[in-house]
Amino acid sequence: MISFGSIRQKNCTGLSRREMLRIGTIGTFGLGLPDLLRVRAAGDDNVPGIEISELLPKLAQRADRYAIVRSLQHGTNDHGIGGTVGLTSSQAGGASLGGQIVPGRLQPTHGAIVSRVLGNQSELPPFVSIGGRLHQGRRPITGEGGGSLGSVYDPFRLDYDPEDGVKIPVLEIQQGLTGDIIGNRRALLREIDQTARRLDESRTLQRFDEVYQQAYSLLLTPAARRFFDVGQESEAVRRAYGSFRFGQCCLMARRLIEAGVPFVQVNWSSHVEPVEDGGDGGWDMHDRNFSILQDRHAWMLDQSLTALLDDLQERGLLESTLVVTAGEFGRTPRINPRAGRDHWEKCYSAVVAGGGLRTGQVIGASDPLGNYPASRPLSPGDLATTFYERLGIGTTLLTQLGLVPPGSLIEELT
Repeated sequence: MISFGSIRQKNCTGLSRREMLRIGTIGTFGLGLPDLLRVRAAGDDNVPGIEISELLPKLAQRADRYAIVRSLQHGTNDHGIGGTVGLTSSQAGGASLGGQIVPGRLQPTHGAIVSRVLGNQSELPPFVSIGGRLHQGRRPITGEGGGSLGSVYDPFRLDYDPEDGVKIPVLEIQQGLTGDIIGNRRALLREIDQTARRLDESRTLQRFDEVYQQAYSLLLTPAARRFFDVGQESEAVRRAYGSFRFGQCCLMARRLIEAGVPFVQVNWSSHVEPVEDGGDGGWDMHDRNFSILQDRHAWMLDQSLTALLDDLQERGLLESTLVVTAGEFGRTPRINPRAGRDHWEKCYSAVVAGGGLRTGQVIGASDPLGNYPASRPLSPGDLATTFYERLGIGTTLLTQLGLVPPGSLIEELT
């Protein structure tokens, strides 16, 4: 899950809104053994004392631009509940893969909170999610929406297909209606209106109509449509991000942030499993961990995240854009008999960059085996509290919204 939002920072004139980007739920990076000579040829880490996997040579050369939090932990290794923790910083309302519901009221996702506080800063939606709805098997992972704040703060969803380009799921009710066709007729709107007359009025239907109208406006308004059209970028820029889905989604996210969208979430995949196990390229590698990392995941992440950091830096946006990369939990230090790594919530990592944070450092440490935090144990809620603080969303404001502050500030980052 990758998200972007707007940072509020005090200056001599009061509060000003600045942009923030959070990238997440792509899993932990893992360590590999081959290709060390390639890294040495490319150059070692540019910050002494920070060690990066040899499978991520481009990120290793940019270690001064981010900080690594190595001591995250929480209380579940279930994908469903862990996903809810990653999205909301709370287990409340989460659904396990077995169908059990955690007691408590489902909390809003981080993007919904930012959307509620900052609102629209442009003609585009305040909270955009790029990628499919998160799920494991046939079970959705709860927590991607407005939760207790209401569905009005659910994300506006986009997706990208390397062959078909930008996709707007809410407009895919009537197959075959492309943006050009919709621009010439209002058949889809009439269909929605006819459906609405056959159904009882409800807040859900009203919200759907609002989302539809927003999607319709985006397609009909060239000024708005161009912001998520990655085809307007040069071929060199598109190649830098990578021609695969995640790379182009990161490029789309940068365009939306540059256009003033307060919060964008980009999902690495919608299903947690890799392609070999029936998923769509997730990081849940219970077997073939090292081969999948080397052949696909690591170099894709290395290319796309590096391109994003470079692009933001060159455009003068990195200082005002917070980039957070994290998963729902980590993977076991012990390699299983299938050359894979299993679920491990007791100690894992996240990467944060930009946003005026103190980078070029490692916060926390694991024990020698990577089992448990040896110093500075932190929670996903601590991480969320820290980026909320960068947005000007303090504990008092959260309480006023009926929300419980999720954790404590990670002072080393501020």
